[in-house]
Amino acid sequence: MRPALLPAALLLTALLTTAAAPLPKKGEPAITAQTQKSGGVRPAEQLALRFDSADLDFQVLPATQQLKGVATLRFTARAPVSRLLIDLDRNLPVSAISIDGVALPRGGWSNPDGQLVVTLPRPLGTGQSVTARLTYGGTPHVAVNAPWDDGTVWSKTPDGRTWFATTAEGYGCDLFWPCLDFPTGEPGVVTLHITVPKGLKAPSNGVLLGVDQLADGRSRWNWRVKNPNTYAIALNVGPYEEISGTYKSRYGNSFPMFYWYLPGEKAKAEALFAEFAPTLDFYESVVGPYPFGDEKVGVVKTPHKGMEHQTINAYGNAYAKAPEGFDWLFHHEFGHEWFGNQLTAGNWDDYWLHEGYESYMQPLYGLWREGDARYATMMDTQRRPIANKVPMVRGRVVTEEEVYEPSKGGPGQDIYYKGAWMLHTLRWLIGDKDWGDVTRLAVYGRTDPKPGNFRPRFGSTAEYEGFVRQVTGKDYRWFFDVYLRQAALPELVQTRTGNTLSLRWAVPGGGPFPMPLEVRIGDDLRRVTLPATLTVPADTHVVVDPSARILRRSPAIEAYQAWQAEQKAKK
Repeated sequence: MRPALLPAALLLTALLTTAAAPLPKKGEPAITAQTQKSGGVRPAEQLALRFDSADLDFQVLPATQQLKGVATLRFTARAPVSRLLIDLDRNLPVSAISIDGVALPRGGWSNPDGQLVVTLPRPLGTGQSVTARLTYGGTPHVAVNAPWDDGTVWSKTPDGRTWFATTAEGYGCDLFWPCLDFPTGEPGVVTLHITVPKGLKAPSNGVLLGVDQLADGRSRWNWRVKNPNTYAIALNVGPYEEISGTYKSRYGNSFPMFYWYLPGEKAKAEALFAEFAPTLDFYESVVGPYPFGDEKVGVVKTPHKGMEHQTINAYGNAYAKAPEGFDWLFHHEFGHEWFGNQLTAGNWDDYWLHEGYESYMQPLYGLWREGDARYATMMDTQRRPIANKVPMVRGRVVTEEEVYEPSKGGPGQDIYYKGAWMLHTLRWLIGDKDWGDVTRLAVYGRTDPKPGNFRPRFGSTAEYEGFVRQVTGKDYRWFFDVYLRQAALPELVQTRTGNTLSLRWAVPGGGPFPMPLEVRIGDDLRRVTLPATLTVPADTHVVVDPSARILRRSPAIEAYQAWQAEQKAKK
């Protein structure tokens, strides 16, 4: 049940008494190390909870850049627990908590570092459930450079009206609502009630249940979303206008599409909206059914670059044009509905499943639209930034920053581009059909997905390797050992003496790497197994791996990267 809102007079008084306080700058108020951390090793008490549902009631207060909230959270114990450990930034202090409808005394909770500790009136046994209602609010952390640095983004439209958004992938959902801030902490269902000032709208996740017009001129937007990714809950507030339509899927179902854009952008918005249907058709034909057809396709213009918020993708690419003829950022974030929201890595260590797969989808879309030349051009662009400094996977539970931040030992952008190139090589190695079946197993848990026969799932690197083995009947551990668990790339060693060409792989660590290779000898294209010694007339032109099938070491790219670094250092 939703809490009563403050009467208009009391609300106005509260606003007037706080209006003189200075508004927070970017990076303020500061957050603790606990709040900044998302994922990683979690307390046993959190892992013992199944997050059944969350009812989140927000009041967005632009004049003071504050959020007020009431969260009603339901958990079921998988193992006995006597406390609830709920992640929540301490900049949003809790003023009241009730457990199963009974108010706790003031000393019944504490939040010294960003993890709220609630002592239960009675311990929970395995299978027992509890409902906690938290009243909280304050000044949420303002992002420095969203979405790379998370928090709230308070902006203005060109005509001076409020334009507000949240991002939370890096630091986590606890920046603005009480949650379990790790990938498998997804709630089963979330209901949102977002109250905003007069003249503003609040598009959000899932299905719109209705809009309440309040007596003081404000409106309350009510949404419901099933199984949302923990960082995918998003608040978006602005004077939005809307384009909508219906998509008729190749799978026989239909579902609504929406784009919320700012006034004055209609022509550009219509051009972007025209990309929705062909993008859907690509993903449905190459991967499988749109995962959230019982809710919606939603995109909203945001005052930050973009983010894969489930069924309400954030878009802030300024309607940029590109030679490939489509908006890569819209395409990338939308594709995360499959690789990120439908398939969610259960551990940040496996997030190449999100970013590697989704980065590969853009060249594949180029191939689907225009053919081999576009695909090759886009793959070449992705090859240049691959750094190979550390392995993409470490085989342990890690935080988001330990993956995305090279300064913290993470592979950084390699989970995007090296991941994409690894998938490119795997697709050639095992063939399109098997690669497609592996992909569908990873995304849906089955090779025959249809609307209604799957639900969002968690995946891992180990599971993915198992899917490759299951589909192909072969063990490709050697492949994943080289590309995921080692930093340096395999090197092709070529020796040509007279009429003899010798080819072999030099692999970091000296392990096996039975990767076949294409060789063009004159006009003859051969697929050979290495090591190989070929008889080639001395005057015959030879091109090894002419279609760039294999992700391998490139001295030319290493020299190019070194030159780039030198040029940057001179500036």
